[in-house]
Amino acid sequence: MYLELPKKLKVLGDMATNLSVEMLRPISRKYDLAEHEYPKELDLVASMLDGMNAGEGGAGVGADQSKQKSEEKTGTRNGANMAACVGIQGFCWGDVGLLLTLPRQGLGNAAIGAVANEEQAKRFQNKWAAMAITEPGTGSDSANISTTAKLDGDHYVLNGEKIFVTAGSRADIIVVWATLDKSVGRAAIKSFAVERGTPGMEVTRLEHKLGIKASDTASISFNDCRVHKNNLLGNPEIDTKKGFGGVMQTFDNTRPLVAAMAVGVAKASLDHTKKLLKEYTQCDYSAPINTVSSAEAEIYRMEADWEAARLLTLQAAWMADNGQPNSMEASMAKAKAGRTCNAVTLKCVELCSSMGYGEDELLEKWSRDSKILDIFEGTQQIQQLIVARRLLNLSSAELK
Repeated sequence: MYLELPKKLKVLGDMATNLSVEMLRPISRKYDLAEHEYPKELDLVASMLDGMNAGEGGAGVGADQSKQKSEEKTGTRNGANMAACVGIQGFCWGDVGLLLTLPRQGLGNAAIGAVANEEQAKRFQNKWAAMAITEPGTGSDSANISTTAKLDGDHYVLNGEKIFVTAGSRADIIVVWATLDKSVGRAAIKSFAVERGTPGMEVTRLEHKLGIKASDTASISFNDCRVHKNNLLGNPEIDTKKGFGGVMQTFDNTRPLVAAMAVGVAKASLDHTKKLLKEYTQCDYSAPINTVSSAEAEIYRMEADWEAARLLTLQAAWMADNGQPNSMEASMAKAKAGRTCNAVTLKCVELCSSMGYGEDELLEKWSRDSKILDIFEGTQQIQQLIVARRLLNLSSAELK
């Protein structure tokens, strides 16, 4: 098992980290305090990213997986999913809230990349896409979607409400999960690309949050919202055996991305803690852990957990790039990275005492930002349930 990043990805990671230093961290506190105000500085960052990836944005994520199914596979690939994870880690070393509000880099773009056909991928290529799954009362049970989509001629009519939509008030497209027939169950759930300005879609409120305040989190209502049938992502047919699998493939691509966010935030906290404590704690990696100070031992333990989370994340992304089923690995990465990020950021605040708790440093902000990374895209408990089902070869009905 080769654990080093390829040279091209190291360069990408360095570029993202440098951009974080120069452009994200300097405005991090500003937009943490100015919640719901759009960071105009990100327009320049987004333009730079468009130049780097030929305007594909986050839509490139997931594309390699489907592409390889129709091509003869030779060797291994480090493609869009791996590159996205490395870049995201570097950006979140700067600020995860700002990363979440970068134009054309939304999780909805990864959803489009996972299930859109060639025509849709091209049509939505330069759009900023958010993802709308969660509803009042559904919690983490994505299969319990109640938003409906009824076919009426050449359009689907959407009715329902979505909450906690990241970039919901700013994105060009909202990728909406809705059911074609509630009585059929999860097989009838499909995703629709609803473009901003579509009559019947309305942003009803913006949430006030613990962390990631630079990112807008919206509630959106759909009242007789007519969406052309060409905006249904994936297969429109209801297949009771595999219908939900196509929609859930979205998570196989986006969960490693969220894990990468957690890896980046945890790394930022670790690096800054070592910097703040350098006068009091010098890390000596050659010394046995039982001979060093308590603070030093804590840092070693956190770094070991961080490295495990990072490798799990890269493994899940690599599998997606190489056309391998990665549902279990994506959930493992998300669960490990989310939990590790929470633990690391809070412990770093504790180790740095007053320096960690005050607004003079970013440690307290990172500890607040970290909590969402263990919640969205499926909570810790949901990820563990998915892993258990895969290991035990049980269905969702058999293991709840």
